[in-house]
Amino acid sequence: MKESVLLGEITCPSGELVLMDGGSLGLWSGELSPDETAEPGTVAAADFEIAGADALTAARSFDRQSGRYLYDIPQHSVAKVHALFQEHCEEHGFQAALRLFPRRVPHRERLRRALKTGAPDFLVAGVPAVPVGDLPADRPLPVTATPGPDGWREIQIWMGAGTPVETRQLGAIVVEQGRFVFADVDALGDWVHEETLDGLADLVFWGRDEELIAAEFRTDRIGILPGDPFGWANMPDEEAYQLAVRLQHRQFAEPQAEFAFDFRPHSHQWQAMAGIRGSIHDAAVVTAGNADVMVTTTSVGDGAFPVRLDLDVAGKPAAIRIAVTRSAL
Repeated sequence: MKESVLLGEITCPSGELVLMDGGSLGLWSGELSPDETAEPGTVAAADFEIAGADALTAARSFDRQSGRYLYDIPQHSVAKVHALFQEHCEEHGFQAALRLFPRRVPHRERLRRALKTGAPDFLVAGVPAVPVGDLPADRPLPVTATPGPDGWREIQIWMGAGTPVETRQLGAIVVEQGRFVFADVDALGDWVHEETLDGLADLVFWGRDEELIAAEFRTDRIGILPGDPFGWANMPDEEAYQLAVRLQHRQFAEPQAEFAFDFRPHSHQWQAMAGIRGSIHDAAVVTAGNADVMVTTTSVGDGAFPVRLDLDVAGKPAAIRIAVTRSAL
């Protein structure tokens, strides 16, 4: 078996870690309701608690989401879900009902509820994320990866605790944009996904006609290598945005030119992606709030990645293990 490689170190001052799709970071609501942070035009949704004497049994057998909560139910499906749950309870003789939350449950609170009830995962904008609690808050946690025949075989987060004596199966991280994030839950409340942190931005373009566009816009490659993209680095954010608008107009203008472009404000997301592009293992550590957060590619694309938790003799977390295999969503 090949030896593991170190991807970096994270910190978890709150003692509560989120393992989730790195592409969904911009959807994290923190202590706010998801409705308060949603982009205009987002499909309206509702959150429910399964209540009643047989709530837990009914929830497990209904088997739509983990635990006693149903999050992110689109408004157009609410009546259908209500009817299906009522039929399910009547069929099995359960005393249980769906109770609507008057305010949609913030993602920070969803994690708290999952840890309190032992649920293996919870939803962030409809995508399952895995919570892990009771982690050491006073030291860095190394993140390693074991090579496999096609990408990583497993990624591990080490607690520095005693020898593992028990393994517990958690949920699966569902990834839709090719990368994981391992983050202290409170650090995600400080994460800035798309807005510039320093007033600057990069703008890059590439494609079949990149040299034609570079000549028209009088620019060169960012960097010194032949494969580096054309564009502009460290521009004032507003100037970069206006250039991006011009590039967008050029895509539909004559003479026809084939190219793509990317507007990159200097956000935490930009820091992470720049770090990944410069890393031999496609991993980067970014500081958000008072914690170090890791964003790393899965190495095998999108999928559902099962998570196991190793416990020591005292019942404390010793390691988190993420199985990296190709699995269709």
